[in-house]
Amino acid sequence: PALFRDDEDTFKILIATDIHLGYLEKDPVRGNDTFVTFDEILDHAQKNEVDFVLLGGDLFHENKPSRRTVHSCLESLRKHCMGDRPVQFEILSDQAVNFHHSKFPWVNYQDRNLNISIPIFSIHGNHDDPTGADALCALDILSCAGLLNHFGRSASVEKIDISPILLRKGRTKIALYGLGAIPDERLYRMFVNKQVTMLRPKEDEDSWFNLFVIHQNRSKHGATNYIPEQFLDDFINLVVWGHEHECKIAPSQNEQQRFYVSQPGSSVVTSLSPGEAVKKHIGLLQVKGKTMKMQKIALETVRTFHMEDIVLADHPDLFNPDNPKVTQAIQAFCMEKVELMLDDAERQRLGNPRQPEKPLIRLRVDYTGGFEPFSVHRFSQKYMDRVANPKDIIHFFRHREQKEKNDNDLNFGRLVSRPASEGMTLRVEDLVKQYFQTAEKKVQLSLLTERGMGEAVQEFVDKEEKDAIEELVKFQLEKTQRFLKERRTDAEEEKIDEEVRKFRESRKKNTEEEDEEVREAMTRARAHRSEDAVLVAASSDEELMDTGVKGTGDSDDGLPATLSRGRGRARGRARGARGQNSTARGSSQRGRGSTSRESATSSRTYKPVPAKNMSIMDGRPSI
Repeated sequence: PALFRDDEDTFKILIATDIHLGYLEKDPVRGNDTFVTFDEILDHAQKNEVDFVLLGGDLFHENKPSRRTVHSCLESLRKHCMGDRPVQFEILSDQAVNFHHSKFPWVNYQDRNLNISIPIFSIHGNHDDPTGADALCALDILSCAGLLNHFGRSASVEKIDISPILLRKGRTKIALYGLGAIPDERLYRMFVNKQVTMLRPKEDEDSWFNLFVIHQNRSKHGATNYIPEQFLDDFINLVVWGHEHECKIAPSQNEQQRFYVSQPGSSVVTSLSPGEAVKKHIGLLQVKGKTMKMQKIALETVRTFHMEDIVLADHPDLFNPDNPKVTQAIQAFCMEKVELMLDDAERQRLGNPRQPEKPLIRLRVDYTGGFEPFSVHRFSQKYMDRVANPKDIIHFFRHREQKEKNDNDLNFGRLVSRPASEGMTLRVEDLVKQYFQTAEKKVQLSLLTERGMGEAVQEFVDKEEKDAIEELVKFQLEKTQRFLKERRTDAEEEKIDEEVRKFRESRKKNTEEEDEEVREAMTRARAHRSEDAVLVAASSDEELMDTGVKGTGDSDDGLPATLSRGRGRARGRARGARGQNSTARGSSQRGRGSTSRESATSSRTYKPVPAKNMSIMDGRPSI
């Protein structure tokens, strides 16, 4: 409408998330998919002349992206985001707080050495989160190069104060809040314990459009393995929710909190599940005053994904499990279905020459009722030249058969009847816990805890933290030894075993203490790795390349000392000091929009928003 015509008061923001650059980059067919689509996303930003691009995490698929992936990303950013077009909005907040972890703590377009036409703001996701002795992530490399503004990093594991980037264009003011990915259980507990505070500007707090970017589980994956929308503050106007791959970009209102939630979804199919089959979009968000409008933009370069389900038991006229040739009949039926899906894919592609030629096809076959699956490998050979994923076109599964419950008899065959891609995500720590719960008594843990061991194994697997398990074992062993010494336990094996068992049970009950143990062990592993790196530096530079140590991005290690001062604690510190200098620099040579010394010098202070009286019960999703 006329309200949102291009003028000096309207922000135009391109919104995308979960781009997963580098996903299947070695696949001969799908290897370039993520790079091509990222280029398309930035192309839309350029054509629509947006004020900035906002990304919701997981720009990269791997924590340590390959050289090819980083190079391709830099190529796209340099091609689309650098130029002479002036940036028309200014930053009013203290950028030293907003970008506290950066060596260049100011927005890239205000750097006099850079010529930025489209600024990009991004939080990190769970795939590209900070790790290593210096707690760096791939986004920090882009940030240091001046091609992207990484924000939303938490400086503490005890308490999170989310300080907004304050933006102004004409008479429209946006408070941009961001929170990079944090393990869901930990963040859930921090919300419940009122340890998460969103700071608000003291001046005219109701005149700001409050935009919050988050990268967490939105759908419930366990008791505390998600973040309920009800946990978020009700002064927010719009939440951009990353991590969930299903595209639900049209803003939907939370009836209880009254804010709107937009879930852009991923721009690439990373799992052959129903949510990924929904057409992929990005969003063009326009904000004027406190009013917003979200325009969906369909992505044209995304590989099409077609999915269907077959339940063999629903076709008794076609399939009889007692017929010796039933398997051949099932195979012929499946081939017929796949051919129809390929015809449908070809019809869709005719109208869009930018779409990749080979589609993704998934046929899920429920063979419950005495049927036998046929050879998937032989079936896939027929479609090698026509389908992008020939090896996993067919997925056979059986529904669990309802039997009498027997807690002592755990049937692993039933547990794995549905793979992770079909909605049940198997995590490393869950597998560790599951193993010890069902293991024989002689191989049960008697000193260590399953939770701690699971966390350490996850660090070892996901973050390549080679000392994680060793340090956890050492730490828990030392703690138990101290406990036994304090108790002055007699040197009898039975008494020692009993005391150790009691001590272990007490630690299992206190989850916060156990989390603290794991964090302490990971800190020691990091320190140990840093010492090794110093020792090795003189003899081999190459070995330094693999000093990746777990750093959750929540640690205080290695961050500037200025962090702890006045992060929005209403101490009367003048906000905008950094912004004043930067804005003056930004406007000196290339006319960076309407930035002015007068506007930047206005004092900005924040006040913490009082935490709501919250209990676990508040976490129930609204119906």
